[in-house]
Amino acid sequence: MAVPHIPSSASRRWPILQSLQGYRQGWIGTDVSAGLAIAAVGLPSAIAYPAIAGLPPQTGLYASIAPLVAYAIFGPSRRLVVGPDAATMTVLAAILGSVAVQSTDDAGTRLAMAAQLALAVGLMCFLARALRLGLIASFLSRPILVGFFAGISLSILVGQLGRMTGVKIEADGLLPPLAELMTKAEFIHWPTLVLAITMFALLQGARYMRLPVPGSVIVVVVSVLLSFVLDLQGRGVAIVGDLPEGLPTFALPSGPWLPLEALVLGSSAIFLVSFGAGIITARSFGAQTGEPVDANRELVGFGAANMAAGFFGAFPVTASDSRTAVNISVGGQSQISSLVAAGALIATLLFLGPALRLLPIPALGAILASTAIGMIDLAALRRVWSISRMEFAFALIALLGPLSLGVLQGVAIAVGASLVHLLRRTMHPNDAILGRIPDRAGFYKMHRFPQARPVPGLGLFVIQGSILFFNAEVIQNRIREIAATQPQGTRWLVMDAGVISQIDTTGAEMLGEIADEFAGAGLRFGLAELHAEPRELLRRAGVLDRIGAEMIFDDLEDALRAFGADQANQSGEDKSHGQEIEKAEAQG
Repeated sequence: MAVPHIPSSASRRWPILQSLQGYRQGWIGTDVSAGLAIAAVGLPSAIAYPAIAGLPPQTGLYASIAPLVAYAIFGPSRRLVVGPDAATMTVLAAILGSVAVQSTDDAGTRLAMAAQLALAVGLMCFLARALRLGLIASFLSRPILVGFFAGISLSILVGQLGRMTGVKIEADGLLPPLAELMTKAEFIHWPTLVLAITMFALLQGARYMRLPVPGSVIVVVVSVLLSFVLDLQGRGVAIVGDLPEGLPTFALPSGPWLPLEALVLGSSAIFLVSFGAGIITARSFGAQTGEPVDANRELVGFGAANMAAGFFGAFPVTASDSRTAVNISVGGQSQISSLVAAGALIATLLFLGPALRLLPIPALGAILASTAIGMIDLAALRRVWSISRMEFAFALIALLGPLSLGVLQGVAIAVGASLVHLLRRTMHPNDAILGRIPDRAGFYKMHRFPQARPVPGLGLFVIQGSILFFNAEVIQNRIREIAATQPQGTRWLVMDAGVISQIDTTGAEMLGEIADEFAGAGLRFGLAELHAEPRELLRRAGVLDRIGAEMIFDDLEDALRAFGADQANQSGEDKSHGQEIEKAEAQG
C-alpha cells in the first residue's frame, strides 16, 4: 500500500510546487500519457462550455491552459485537475444575464466581465484561506448539492434547444422554452436537428459501449469531418467560426467593469458553488488514491487557478471530475500531467484553429446535453431518499430552485435550504434520560436499554448539542419536560454536559433560570462534565454561583457519590430529628 505524501510544514504554509516534491523519473512516461489524455478529453468541453455563458469558444481553451499551470505551481494535490465546469458556467451565465442586457450583448464585454469575476473568485479563495474558512466547502450538504446540480443540469439541457434545432429560444425556465419551441416548430432547421440527434446518439453509444476513446472526442472529430465533406455551413448549419490566432496575454480585463454589488454577489455565488463542488471532487478522488485533502490548502490552488484565468482572458474554474478521472485512470502521478495537457492545448490553439472553426454548433449542443444528463445523479438521489426523507425534501427544493426562479436564486435557495436544515438539526438536539444497569458500570440511555433503572431520588439526563440563542428556549422547555417526568421524591436533577461544546450568553441565562426555578420547587439542578470553555462562560455569567459549586461535578459518577453522601446526611438528620421529637414527647 502506497504511503500518502505528507507535506512539510513550509509547504503547508505556502504550497509552491508541492505536488512535484519527491518526483520520480519513472513517472514521466505515465504523466505524459495522462497529460495528452486530459487534453483530448478536455478539448470538447473547453470549446462547448463557454456557449453556456455566451462566451466565445477560445475562452474555454484559455481556461484550460493558464489555470492548469497555476494549479500545478500552487495546488497541493498531485492528481487533481482544474478546468471549466458546467455548473460554474451556468451560475456565471446567470450573473452575466442579470446585468443590463445592452451592456452584455457584446461578446468582448461579456468576456471582460467573466474575467473580472474570475479574479474576484480568486481573491475570495485567498481571503478564505487567510481566515482558514476551508470548512465553508461543507456548508452546502451533499444531498442539497446533488439536488442543485440536478436542477442546473436540467437548465443546461433546456438551454441546448436552440443550438440543436436552429430556433432562437427566448423563454427561460424549464417548461416555457419547450412551449416556445412547439409554437415555432415550422422554423426548425432540420439538418441542424438531424446532426444534433446523430451526435447525441453517438455520445450515448460511446458511453454504453465504454469505448477507449471518449465520446466527446469522437463527436468533435466526426462532426468536423462531416462539416468539411458536406459543407454544413453552406447548408445553413452554424459552425464555431474563426478562432483568434496566437495565445492570450497577461493583462487586466479590459472593458467596463461590473457594478460593485454584482461583482461581489456574483463572485460569492460562483465561489460557493465552485469551491463546494471542487472539494467534493477532490475528496472523492482523494479517497480512491489515498491522498489526504485539506480544504484550506486547496483554497490556495483554486485561488491561483482563478487568478490565472482572470489575467489570461478566461472565466472562473474549479476541479474537473472528468479530467481528474482520466488523469488517474491513465496513471498520472503528479501535476506534470497538467503541464503536459496545457502544452497540448497550446499546440491545438496554435495549429488546429482552421480545423476547429468547422466544428458545428449542434455538435456542441449535443456535448452539453450529454454532459447535463450525466450530471443528474439519480443513484445519489435514491440513496438520499432511502436514508432520510427530510434531506431528500431539501434536495428537491435545491433542484427546483434553479428551474423555477433562476440559477442565482437557486444558489440562494440552496444556501437557505442548507441553513434551514442546519438550524432544524441544531434547534432540536437529541436528549436522553440516563439510568443504571444492575451489576454493570456506567450510565445508559433508558430508551435504548430497557433493563436500565433510574437512581431513586436522582434524575440524570444528557443533552447532545450546543446551547445557543436559537435553541435555548427549546432546550429549556425540554428540561422542564424531563423534570416533570421524574418519579415523586426526586431531589436532584443533573445534566450530563459532556457533549455540549458551546454555550452562549442566552444559553447561560436559560440554565440560570432553570436552576432558580427548580430550587423554588425543591429540586436541585446540577451539571456534570462541563468543558473548559462553557464552564468559564457560566462562571463569568454568574450561573455557577446560582447553581452552587457543590452541584458542579467532574462526571456522573462524581454526581452519584455526592448524591449518596447527601442522602446519607439527610437520613442522619431525619433520624436525629425524630429522636429529639420522641424525647420531647417522653418528657411531656
